Amino acid sequence: MTAIQALMSELIDFAGLFPPASLDMKTTVRGFAGYRECPSAEVLGRIIIPVSRLDEFEQEAAGLLPRVPDLNGNEEDPDPWAISALVCPASNLEMVAADLEAIDAFNDRHTEEGAGAAIIDTIEIAAASGEEIDGVLDILDDELYPYFELDWRGDVRGGVAAIAGLDGGAKIRTGGVIAGDHPGVLEVTRFIQACRMADVPFKATAGLHHPIRADQSSVGTKQFGFLNVVLGAAMLHAGTINGSELGELLAEEDPRSFTFDQGTAGWRLHRIEMEPLLEARSRFVHSFGSCSFVEPLDELTSLGMLADAGTNSNQDGESGT
Repeated sequence: MTAIQALMSELIDFAGLFPPASLDMKTTVRGFAGYRECPSAEVLGRIIIPVSRLDEFEQEAAGLLPRVPDLNGNEEDPDPWAISALVCPASNLEMVAADLEAIDAFNDRHTEEGAGAAIIDTIEIAAASGEEIDGVLDILDDELYPYFELDWRGDVRGGVAAIAGLDGGAKIRTGGVIAGDHPGVLEVTRFIQACRMADVPFKATAGLHHPIRADQSSVGTKQFGFLNVVLGAAMLHAGTINGSELGELLAEEDPRSFTFDQGTAGWRLHRIEMEPLLEARSRFVHSFGSCSFVEPLDELTSLGMLADAGTNSNQDGESGT
């Protein structure tokens, strides 16, 4: 395994249903099925599905999911599709409870003999305060790992503190379809620092299609690169950089400042070895949601940082995302 492979392992959660791609369920499901079999499958994490659309997902995925074998058979255990379910906001605890019941029923259906093998093992849920987070945790099944989306426009430290010491993570929205949806370098730096101080893992979502931070005319502002966010968080976790340097790394727009070799990843004069990089990916910076699986890999390949990704750009209708 090389450093870039370690950094990219199970990094991209496929969110094809969401803007700007806004693919239909059939295209999203078939795209995910194809990516599980492509040469870059090790980069693929979970598929992201709202609880409100689980019935639609089951209809489209029925013929694509691996089969749960008979208990008395000699078949190997299947590799189930891993799903992260979007739950309604934590402010409505009654609706959250209903969504959790739907998730439990879904998991029961997809572990029966002969059923399509799929498992919802994580949820993503917006929370406005530590009190809302505590309310969800009180009713949450231990088998589900929650990511609580915190609003970067406010002080995230209270929400991060509520998650600290528990089996859960934070989530930051790093972009959207308009300029106002995008946090600045300061906001993302503060979020990552808060998570590091509290030893809370996190994931990111939106606006991270590209490897390196750059101006994007489609949204009228600069978007973070996933290398900026993921490598920056990993280096902060390892103590390779401090908070001020994290801000500089997040703002970096020169691809030549990033280097990868067999055993280390680098930014300018700073380097992180393989072991702390793997530890940071496992314990701190988990993944990012993207409505495109192809675009991030193709751009990384074009920069010479990754071998040919081997994805089929026609599999999921991602053109123009």
